[in-house]
Amino acid sequence: MRKQRKREAFAEPSYWQSYSDMMAALLLIFILIIAITLAIYKQKTTDLEQTQIELNAARQKLDIASEELELARADLEDYREEIDASKRDLEDSLLRLQEAYDAAALTQEELAAAYLEIDEARGELESTRSQLQDIVGVRTDIIGELQTKFNNSSMKVDAQNGSITFSSDVLFQYGSANLTNASKATLSEIIPMYLDVLLQDQYRDYIAEIIIEGHTDTDGSYQHNMELSSERASAVARYILDPDNGLSEAKIEQLQSMLTINGRSYSSPIYKAGTNEIDMDASRRVEIKFRLKEEELIQKIAEILEQTEEAADGGENP
Repeated sequence: MRKQRKREAFAEPSYWQSYSDMMAALLLIFILIIAITLAIYKQKTTDLEQTQIELNAARQKLDIASEELELARADLEDYREEIDASKRDLEDSLLRLQEAYDAAALTQEELAAAYLEIDEARGELESTRSQLQDIVGVRTDIIGELQTKFNNSSMKVDAQNGSITFSSDVLFQYGSANLTNASKATLSEIIPMYLDVLLQDQYRDYIAEIIIEGHTDTDGSYQHNMELSSERASAVARYILDPDNGLSEAKIEQLQSMLTINGRSYSSPIYKAGTNEIDMDASRRVEIKFRLKEEELIQKIAEILEQTEEAADGGENP
């Protein structure tokens, strides 16, 4: 009887031990579930961080693009105020593109296509900006070489725009558009010297126009003086385009492709120093000057910026 009771007493802890094992197993399962949940959460967090890194990289690219375009704007500031407006338009386009990207309005393929078009436009813009920088240096070089060429001459080269000026009283009789014999000798000496510099190989491709402008004093009507100034500019042009007057046929052919003749009447008079009184003698003149191709390049930049804006708008509104 005692042995039986002892066995029953020892049998009771076995039941509680099994219950404890079951609870431990359930606790282990619960811990595993928590661990798996934490692992899944960590993976999701990692994925979100990677997405954020990619988004930041895309933003950095957009920031770099904005900085490069800002440099282009600074370089062109002295040439045309219109570039400011175009630059702001491009920045607005880039901002809209970034906002669209942040809002996940674009698919990855559309965004890549938009980036590609912007990169291509940026490359073309950089190339054109480089050409403009070259032109700035070319203008300085041309004016410096002209000044050296005419250093020992009575003819003076304008240090700002490289023009030379003939007094109409030297070239023509008062009220006439016929060159005097003395003036022909002067033109035959001066014009070839001037064009020898402009038509050199290293400068010729940068020159958009070589301009001959006639100016008069304020005596007479505007229309009469317009006709007189035009006829005087044309008379100078006809003389220098004649191969018997100092220029080779090759230079004449080059000159014809870029020569512009203007009559300005009395629209641009010269005033006596420190006064508002017109210097009538100095106002009667014929100017020869040149224009470089910066206007064409600025127009090209404006077109590039417009195309870039259209590309950005196209990406935002597929």
